Amino acid sequence: MSGNRVLVTGASIAGPALAHWLRRRGAEVTVVERAPGLRPGGQAVDARGVAKEVIKRMGLDAAVRAARTETAGAHTVDVDGNVLETFSAEDNGGDGYIADIEILRGDLSQVLHDDTCDEVEYVFDDRIAELGQDADGVDVTFAKGDRRRFDLVIGADGLHSALRGMVFGPRERFLRHLGLVLAFYSVPNEFGLERWMIDYQEPGSGRSAGLRPLKDPTRAMAMLSFPADGFDVDHRDIEAQKNLLRERMAGLGWQAPRILAHLDDTPDFYLDQVAQVVMDRWSAGRVGLIGDAAFCSSPMSGAGTGLALVGAYLLAGELAAAGWDPEAGFAAYETRMRPYVEANQEIGRLHVQSRDGAAAHAEPDMEALMPLIERALNGVELPDYAGVPDSANPVSPAGR
Repeated sequence: MSGNRVLVTGASIAGPALAHWLRRRGAEVTVVERAPGLRPGGQAVDARGVAKEVIKRMGLDAAVRAARTETAGAHTVDVDGNVLETFSAEDNGGDGYIADIEILRGDLSQVLHDDTCDEVEYVFDDRIAELGQDADGVDVTFAKGDRRRFDLVIGADGLHSALRGMVFGPRERFLRHLGLVLAFYSVPNEFGLERWMIDYQEPGSGRSAGLRPLKDPTRAMAMLSFPADGFDVDHRDIEAQKNLLRERMAGLGWQAPRILAHLDDTPDFYLDQVAQVVMDRWSAGRVGLIGDAAFCSSPMSGAGTGLALVGAYLLAGELAAAGWDPEAGFAAYETRMRPYVEANQEIGRLHVQSRDGAAAHAEPDMEALMPLIERALNGVELPDYAGVPDSANPVSPAGR
């Protein structure tokens, strides 16, 4: 075997981003995705801080910016719609509450797929059914019966990662529920939204409702959240999720009744717990994890996409720098990534706490918070990997 034949599970953001860098470093890459195709739409995701530099190094800055939501900012409002606070996309150099680079998850996934599909094998509507590894490789049996052998297998299959369950153990061991449930889905834009997001938080209850504009001016994205000590609804049981949402959002004011009225006719409903993934190690032998599968920071961190993009750059770079030795490559990737991950997970936990009762009215200690925010934005080095193969920037023999 070549030593760098890699299977990646998941074709959302972390998977195709990793495929981009693995291919540039000289690997032969296959991406398997259980869905029949790319999933469109989804929540708005952000790139802040060092993640924007990764996008530039991918050569995708123009393509990503062309697909942005172009949200100008956000208003928080009271139950009568009166504006309480305003945030602009220009705040903090584009790294504020509304990021300069804000894009629907499905649109970013499409950009990454289009960038890689000519040189990466994509297998849709299939998944890993069985997996076994030895010192030299990983034998994979796919659900549709194909059997193949790879040098490395990387799980980029999200919060509920099936690969993580196969190799590392049940999800309960790694998931940390943060006491909040989040739902979002598209609705007709009957609210007069243009380029501004609107967010309402019910005082003292932890419940919220919001609307954000989409590139299609006839549609808007609705966002609803409520506190929950536990979460035991199957993440694939859409009807049970809708029933739970109706029950927990009953009586919420502002535009919530109009938003809920579209629950049964929306084409893209999503609901899940706000949770983090906390693991001692992100690899076992020749199997590794990346993105939400390894270190989900929760949507409340605003950093999931950044972690996926930065993680993809570092994982491919460290594996190639280690000569595709999994033990050395995975260890170096984790050493570089973990402090950055931990800072963003802390931001996620603080944002959840800020929505809870008395904590929502407490003034944050900005002197203590600013160093944490800086670590969450830029607290990771992006090595140049001089001498490591890069198909976009070939290295001369002398440079090796």
